[in-house]
Amino acid sequence: MPELPEVETVRRGLAPVMEGALIRRAELRRPDLRFPFPAGFAEALSGRRVLSLGRRAKYLLVDLEGGDVMIAHLGMSGSFRVEGEEAPGAFHIPRGKDARHDHVVLHLETAEGERRVVYNDPRRFGFMDLARREAIAGHPFFRDLGEEPTGNALDAGYIAAKFRGRQVPLKAALLDQKNIAGLGNIYVCEALWRAHLSPERAAGSLVTAAGRPKKELVLLTEAIRAVIADAIEAGGSTLRDHIRADGSLGYFQHSFSVYDREKEPCRTPGCTGIIGRIVQGGRSTFLCTACQT
Repeated sequence: MPELPEVETVRRGLAPVMEGALIRRAELRRPDLRFPFPAGFAEALSGRRVLSLGRRAKYLLVDLEGGDVMIAHLGMSGSFRVEGEEAPGAFHIPRGKDARHDHVVLHLETAEGERRVVYNDPRRFGFMDLARREAIAGHPFFRDLGEEPTGNALDAGYIAAKFRGRQVPLKAALLDQKNIAGLGNIYVCEALWRAHLSPERAAGSLVTAAGRPKKELVLLTEAIRAVIADAIEAGGSTLRDHIRADGSLGYFQHSFSVYDREKEPCRTPGCTGIIGRIVQGGRSTFLCTACQT
């Protein structure tokens, strides 16, 4: 499933085309994705101008004139592509262009001419919704989400308050969207490796009895922010279904230090450990048992 850096990369790819554009027509080629489209969804989008594109956790937010927001989640295999312009980059490949899986088409009028933004989703685990901007914070998708790993609000003190007294494994606590919004399996594995912390360690063990963050939690917070920033800068990770909006691949998978590197040497300087794999909550966790304690 695309994680926060991949969704942010898609947002950045779509924004130059969509922001300021008029949606002349919204075309739905089936009645549902993972869930049915809201009643009157296509009609609500058609004839509206796009004010801005945002992101909250793993959701894309398309602000429309009139106060409505189109909410989009990519699910497992969803992707957007822009048609009507050449996609830059040597890594451009035709991807997600099987018309059988083109489920939503936004026909845009932009300053540069007509464009089509196409949502393609072979597995149909993605979904879309519509909400009023003033109701977004209380929307069921967002009301329980924690702080973003890209904002200044995420610091060691904030995480300490979430982890205090909790015996849940550290990885599970980091994946809990009520604690930190948008973190997924790949980047949690990478952040824990950078901080040299075991994913099986109790989350509360990083907090003092007085509720203060220990040095290890400070280092983990820095690792989370850094790995997310590095992944966004690299355009996300191209694994299985993820692709950028311009058709090019993300690069961060080439920088993985631990994820999907089972049986390879640990890259921590001076460490002689080998990357292993365990299963937590039905998901693979990659770690070095020699330097992650």
